[in-house]
Amino acid sequence: MEPHHVVEAVGIVVLGLVFYSYSRRWFESTERAARPARVPLRILVNGLAFGLLTVALMISRIDVGQGVFVDARAVPIALITLVEGGWAGLLAALVACVYRVAWLGGSGAPAGVLGLLATAGASALALAWARRDGGVRARHAFALGGAVYIITFVSFLLVGERGIAIFTREWLPLLIISVGGVGGFSRLFIDVAGAMAAEAARREAAELRAIALLARAAAHEINNALMIVAGGLSILARRLPPDSEDSQWATRARDGIEAVKQIIIRMNAISQIEEVPPQG
Repeated sequence: MEPHHVVEAVGIVVLGLVFYSYSRRWFESTERAARPARVPLRILVNGLAFGLLTVALMISRIDVGQGVFVDARAVPIALITLVEGGWAGLLAALVACVYRVAWLGGSGAPAGVLGLLATAGASALALAWARRDGGVRARHAFALGGAVYIITFVSFLLVGERGIAIFTREWLPLLIISVGGVGGFSRLFIDVAGAMAAEAARREAAELRAIALLARAAAHEINNALMIVAGGLSILARRLPPDSEDSQWATRARDGIEAVKQIIIRMNAISQIEEVPPQG
């Protein structure tokens, strides 16, 4: 393989990683205010962006010798599906399919389109498997890379004898691109997604802490005022005739104040801030 072609392909994928890190941070900072509207936009933006990255990789092919070129078109589709879901992966695959049919054409177009869509489907299945296991791990990513390699093999079979001959000769570069590209880069993308999620969790925890402190401060101020009112009612009740209507109203007011005090006590208990030891 031509080294500078490989470096160019890696650079395109890294560019996608940088774009995704910024887009995820921006969307997570705005989704809390308008989540129903932002989620489709997030899928659209990331799907289109990684579809264009797929097209860029199809253009920046890797020369493996004897006039044969391969590309890493499956890598962006698999990566965006693992971190953003099946709809984003499907959109990226559709963008690449349009380029494959409308621009490249040729007798291999149906096999190419089938391979792109199958990659999106396999990536969605791998994501569902990973979610059942608690998140994307190395085994999920490399298993998806193996599935992509099998899909690539089937795509070459559909082309006919010429495709079989090319795959027989270039099976190793295709294996490295499929398994190494998907498995290796998925770790970077998952790390970025995890870091963004941790940052969002810390930000949410800080906001909840501020709300809890505000609630406790408000309860303290209310309790101070209630103590003053309760003291005044106690003095007033001692000076009023025991069986008078005013004395009865003062007693009821004191009972109401006591009920409010119990509510404040429960509020303080609910908003109690405790340090939780880290787990890991």
